[in-house]
Amino acid sequence: MEATVRIERYADQGRCVGHIDGRVVFVRFALPGELLRIALDEPHDRDDRFWTGETVEVLEASPDRVDPAWPLAGPLAMGGGVGGADLVHVSLDGQLRWKAVTVSEQLSRLGHVERAVPVTRVLGDEDLGGFHWRTRIEMIADDDGRPSMRRRGSHTRVPLDTMPLASEALLSVADAERVWDGGFEPGSQIRLSVPEPRGGASIGDNYAVLVDGELRAGSRRLIERAAIAGAAFEYEVDANGFWQVHRQAPIELAGHVIDLARRELDGAASVCIWDLYSGSGLFTLPLATLAAPRTRMLSVEGGRTAVKNAQRNLRHRNLTDVDARCGDVAKTLAHVPAHLAHPDLVVLDPPRAGARAKVCRQIAAAGPKSVIYIACDPASLGRDAGTLRELGYDLAAVRAFDIYPMTHHVETVALFRRV
Repeated sequence: MEATVRIERYADQGRCVGHIDGRVVFVRFALPGELLRIALDEPHDRDDRFWTGETVEVLEASPDRVDPAWPLAGPLAMGGGVGGADLVHVSLDGQLRWKAVTVSEQLSRLGHVERAVPVTRVLGDEDLGGFHWRTRIEMIADDDGRPSMRRRGSHTRVPLDTMPLASEALLSVADAERVWDGGFEPGSQIRLSVPEPRGGASIGDNYAVLVDGELRAGSRRLIERAAIAGAAFEYEVDANGFWQVHRQAPIELAGHVIDLARRELDGAASVCIWDLYSGSGLFTLPLATLAAPRTRMLSVEGGRTAVKNAQRNLRHRNLTDVDARCGDVAKTLAHVPAHLAHPDLVVLDPPRAGARAKVCRQIAAAGPKSVIYIACDPASLGRDAGTLRELGYDLAAVRAFDIYPMTHHVETVALFRRV
């Protein structure tokens, strides 16, 4: 079924909102103010609370609309549908506006905090048109053994001969390893991980091509390098593990977190810091090194491989005052050693679901002066901001980073202070 709809405002998950006969409809590849012809997703029933659909034809366009530079990721009706770039129809400036509104609305709706949120574009992204930022990509082999992505709403796999979101370094590895030529077992999972070369360094063997988790080419352990607050850091990470996917994200995020931490600690000679959901130590290493002359730290991460990476990275820098633990954050915080039980600062970077109320309560009970919260989901940030506010922590500063251009995703760093 098709219908004509006037788009009213931004919504979640890269969609916008309109109404058909009084019923809410969430529309993909839309922009506020537009008049669109849309195809409603099937099945849809008149008893449904809302419908979903996708743009078929643009009758009146927003000034922020552009022709998709990667047509495969655009609307199905226009030859797209592979996903991975749900804002490919939006100008780069329009994407920033979209994300600023989204974060602000979620803070207001769920956190009861009214705040305009600046969104920072990452260095180099404008010159690259919002493409070539991913240092990790995943694909699936189609029935002919070629790298592919699944077309939305079907089992069809669309073969790829390039990936515009992939970094230039990753594409050079894909070409050298003849990834686009195929030859994979149908249905196999293909992953490429290529750390961004820094300072003119060559890629060498600092990359990985993995097929169903097994190393096909490159190295299992990769080295990520980042200059943070004037200091150089190296991180050893597993090729199949988590790392910030944007080529500049580690530098941008860690640099901002360190700046906030230093200001909040205000020159204290000796401090205690918690780093929760700490991964392979992206924030742990610079916090332990740069936040204060003497720093005691507790880091907690649920992924065993990531914790092993973090412990190895700490040893390489001879950082002995960090207690790096593997475990569920809430369970671990129930049994913190006395010398680490009362942090001056808490840094947390939870998964998309957020920290949730129990962990927020544990943080507040420990009494830190400041909390730095890194969020990859505005709704989760909004919910946890509301909880922290009820526990006596006000939102003191917030800034978002567009480390996922061409998508609706956005990373936000929020600073909370004890009232």
